[in-house]
Amino acid sequence: MKKRTLSRRSFIEVLGAAAPAMGLSPAAAAAAQEIAGPLEIVIDPAPRFALSPYLYMQFMEPLGVTDSSVDAAWDFGADRWREDVVRISRELAPPLLRWGGCFCSYYRWKEGVGPRDQRKPMLNQLWGGLYANQVGTHEFADFCRRIGADPLMVVNFESDGRRQWAADPKGAIRSGDALEAAEWVDYCNNPSNTQRRQHGVREPYGIKMWQIGNETSYDRNGFDLETAAKKTLEFARAMRRADPKIAIIGWADSGWAERMAEVAGEELQYLAFHHHLGPGGADSPLRGTEYREDPARTWDHLMRACQAQELKIQDMRRQAARSRIPLALTECHFALPGRNRCELLSSWAAGVANARLLNVHERHGDVLKIATLADFCGTRWQNNAVMIPVPGGRPFLMPVGIVMSLYRHHVGQEAVTVLRSAEHLDVTASRSGDRLFLHVVNTSRTRPARARFRVQGRTAAAGRVFWFSLEPEFEIIEHRPEHAAPREKALDDTMAWTFPAASVSAVELSLQPVQHAPAPL
Repeated sequence: MKKRTLSRRSFIEVLGAAAPAMGLSPAAAAAAQEIAGPLEIVIDPAPRFALSPYLYMQFMEPLGVTDSSVDAAWDFGADRWREDVVRISRELAPPLLRWGGCFCSYYRWKEGVGPRDQRKPMLNQLWGGLYANQVGTHEFADFCRRIGADPLMVVNFESDGRRQWAADPKGAIRSGDALEAAEWVDYCNNPSNTQRRQHGVREPYGIKMWQIGNETSYDRNGFDLETAAKKTLEFARAMRRADPKIAIIGWADSGWAERMAEVAGEELQYLAFHHHLGPGGADSPLRGTEYREDPARTWDHLMRACQAQELKIQDMRRQAARSRIPLALTECHFALPGRNRCELLSSWAAGVANARLLNVHERHGDVLKIATLADFCGTRWQNNAVMIPVPGGRPFLMPVGIVMSLYRHHVGQEAVTVLRSAEHLDVTASRSGDRLFLHVVNTSRTRPARARFRVQGRTAAAGRVFWFSLEPEFEIIEHRPEHAAPREKALDDTMAWTFPAASVSAVELSLQPVQHAPAPL
């Protein structure tokens, strides 16, 4: 009888599958794997493309009675931003912060500048309630400056053609034209703008990123493609006359990318699209509180969410390929049904799923230059990066905010190639000079994975790992210092590491300098 020989990888797979029956704990299974020898994560350090820091942006929108995303962050008694919100936003460190969303389809920017006691409140038509305009252009620009983020403004694009938003229920005109958009650019960026200087702001804000249109294609009652493309060109030209150096984002989702680029592409630096990840099919537990009934099934569905993200970005790449205009995913997050946008998003399992989505963004970083995964801050929605308890309590990072902060603080300037990885590990890599950065997601809910790091053609002299590892079912519902910062440890001489089950890690490797041969005499 011929003996069957198992390869090392097959042995590890059999061991992992048999571990529960053998009574082995995950730690014991990992130790047994180490006996067989760790697998390798192999990196080709050759730079491939520039990795934009804007892949970790956030966006702020006054969400009215549904979630006080702006008002909760503002101290109305002292007329300033809450210091605790500023501090935690610095930890999150978004490189770009967007003022926009559907709100901008009926937002008149002039109502939010000048003395606060003279600002006109507005009906928040989509989100409900009354928005007092105490936070406007000056306050938003100031917040961006304080947390180190570049501002991105979304202009009122003639209400995106939506008649229901062009006038409020009391008859006030809410539609803004190209002239109004251009005047906003001038107010922000012209050193000599009279109105801004009269408001006591001598120095311009220098806002260089502007978006025209928000989800314009999502409403049949709004602009059609031809109208939107021609008006985008009109707006862009008017705005650029006010400041030729601004970067402009045009709306391009729903099959609009190619035609939008043909008509207005000469004035556009980015093409925008949005993606909201739903629960999936009828068998999905990602809704309500059903996710608590079978944690393993919930985990499997969450880990597959990256597939929908991959398909969406691939589709946008195909649409924009001829124009070669970079893509901007200016709004994206899980949109799951359930109380306050589904409590599942408070769980660490959702944090791991969001880390996988970030890896998808990084892999497409040659074309995708702006992206987000959260609604930044608020009081109730679970898809916020920052949760602000009311009426009291310390703000804290939600799971999506935790992983975005980790990636943002440990990332290189150029993407490099991951040639090989270990089972269950989702890995992306980047580089700045002689430092490599790896983002590693252990997609196994129960099994740790050990791997040795190897850099093709180079030697790693030292390394550190920064990681978060919680029980997948653990729900983050309050500020806890032990969850606020990653654990950290130096790699030993083996240059190997065991990634805990359901963990998200950032690995930094320092490469030895290249030894050049001496010049011939």
